[in-house]
Amino acid sequence: MSYPRKRFGQHWLRDPQVLHTIVAAARLCPSDRVLEIGPGKGALTQPILEQVQALVAVELDRDLCAALHRRFDPLGNFLLLQGDVLALDLHRLLADFPAFQSPNKIVANIPYNITSPILDLVLGTLDRPRTPSLETVVLLVQKEVGDRVCAAPGSKTFGALSVRCQYLADCEMICAVSPKAFKPPPKVESTVLRLNPRPCPTPAQNPAHLDRLLKVGFGAKRKMLRNNLKSVVPLDRLDAALEQLGIDLTIRAEGVGLQQWIALSDRLSQPQPGGIPDPEYSPTPSP
Repeated sequence: MSYPRKRFGQHWLRDPQVLHTIVAAARLCPSDRVLEIGPGKGALTQPILEQVQALVAVELDRDLCAALHRRFDPLGNFLLLQGDVLALDLHRLLADFPAFQSPNKIVANIPYNITSPILDLVLGTLDRPRTPSLETVVLLVQKEVGDRVCAAPGSKTFGALSVRCQYLADCEMICAVSPKAFKPPPKVESTVLRLNPRPCPTPAQNPAHLDRLLKVGFGAKRKMLRNNLKSVVPLDRLDAALEQLGIDLTIRAEGVGLQQWIALSDRLSQPQPGGIPDPEYSPTPSP
């Protein structure tokens, strides 16, 4: 018998209702090709396989792989890869398995300690969105992360992560999940998060520049936005841009919504009067 391993961040989901909710949130259909990250003992794997064309599962724990092979290989639409999903070249590994190539959906109960890189994996970054994009991503995550991803401007949880995720996808929390739904129970509340990646309706002219502004702008959340950004943007130019966009000069970063961040980035990346472009912005404030 395999026991959950702390070093892998393993908390096995056991609640049938939560399992059903996760699978339903993925809106599966017979033509889907799903990537499951960390299948564990296969609690989610079984109901997914019953509804889709193909499922690729990536499991880091070697000791779990033998049982997963025995249980699901006979079904014919299951492929298991052993390794770290953040390190594997899935495109290359799946080249020899045409039926499993280019998953269009991801469903996962992920280790909470790698949530940020998993979000980068499934969405990409502002300047390099994942290509091709996924149709749907359903993740079981720490509630604190779900709150931040879906937060509205002005809330205490709204931050750079909120802006980046909402730039790249429609974000929705499906349901709360109690620690009692897991074995062993984690010390935190969890939530089912659904992401539907799509192009940003009004993309930034320079997404990399927007990303740099977010890093600096949210660098010290208790400060006013202009006090954070003045280390990388001349204060007179910054104040003029904020006033032109109707943004209060005393606002903090969490009070600026996605569209305002995009507009501010576009305004600050325009050439200065006289045709002189702004210098490259640094993600780290100057001393």
